[in-house]
Amino acid sequence: MLLKKDELPILIKDLKKLYPKTKTALNYGSAFQLLCAVILSAQCTDARVNMVTPKLFAKYPDAKTMSHASLQEIETIIKSTGFYHAKAKSLSETSKALFEQYQGEVPADMQKLLKLRGVARKTANVVLQDFYGIAEGVVVDTHVKRLSYRIGLSKNSEPLKIERDLMKLLDKKYWHWISHALIWHGRGICHARGPKCEQCPLASYCPKNGVKTK
Repeated sequence: MLLKKDELPILIKDLKKLYPKTKTALNYGSAFQLLCAVILSAQCTDARVNMVTPKLFAKYPDAKTMSHASLQEIETIIKSTGFYHAKAKSLSETSKALFEQYQGEVPADMQKLLKLRGVARKTANVVLQDFYGIAEGVVVDTHVKRLSYRIGLSKNSEPLKIERDLMKLLDKKYWHWISHALIWHGRGICHARGPKCEQCPLASYCPKNGVKTK
């Protein structure tokens, strides 16, 4: 069941009350560091990534230094984030590409970002929105995917299709904010298992698609 058209403004208003200002939970000091952190966040919590990146960025703060690091050195630091072989390769190859092609700078361009190893639309959108203030799409992570279906913003299950649905449904000025609002709501209230519907301000009109009742 999709959210009724006249309920969308109510949803935005209620979410705005809960999350008036939102940003990524990842810690970073540059576009390069944010890019690395998002790559590491795949199949991993932001909290875990934030435990790993201080050591990683202290040793390799930019694309130049990380491009010269060995895979084993990177793997040793990021091992606890999971899938560390693939992630280390992504960090290494992306760093080399940035250093060789863009003088170590992260391009503020979707198509250029998507050519980097380990970067899909979710990662590119986070970097563009949170660092450069450019909204070309909507970040769709596991929380946004789950809540978009539960709340009735999309009937799709593929991230790209969900992103397109949200972009059609919402004014562009909300694209950056909505993803973080849904992420924070997913972490705090609308959990994957045992969502706290009795505490949720959206409960009166939320279709609760896929929510298991006791």
